[in-house]
Amino acid sequence: MWDQAGGRGPLTAFWSAVREFDPAVGDESGRAGVREGHLAQLFAQAGLGGTKVSTLTVRVRHASFDDWWEPFTLGVGPAGAYLASLAPGRRAVLRENCRRLLPAGPFEVSATAWAVASPA
Repeated sequence: MWDQAGGRGPLTAFWSAVREFDPAVGDESGRAGVREGHLAQLFAQAGLGGTKVSTLTVRVRHASFDDWWEPFTLGVGPAGAYLASLAPGRRAVLRENCRRLLPAGPFEVSATAWAVASPA
C-alpha cells in the first residue's frame, strides 16, 4: 500500500495542491493500510502472524508536467474522480497549483509503499 498518510505516496503533490484551495478535502491518507504499521496490523488481525514488514520505493520519470498530469484527467481512482468532479475553472486552478509544486520536466516522482509478506 502506498504511504499516502506519510506523504511519500505517488499522489502527494496532487493532494497537496488540492488542499491549497479545498483544505477539508478527503484525500487517500485515511484508507486502510496507508500509514506506517497499519498494514501489518491488518495482517495480524486476519490471523496472519509472523509477517515480515518492509518498504518498497519506486521512481517514475516524467518527460514533462503534462506527462505527469494527463493520467489524472482520465478520472481513475479517488484523485481522478475528484478532478472530474470539479468545474473547469477549478480544474484549471488545481492544474496550476500542481504545476507550481513540480518541476517543468523532465523530473522523477519517488513513492514508497508498505509491504507485508506472510510466511508460506
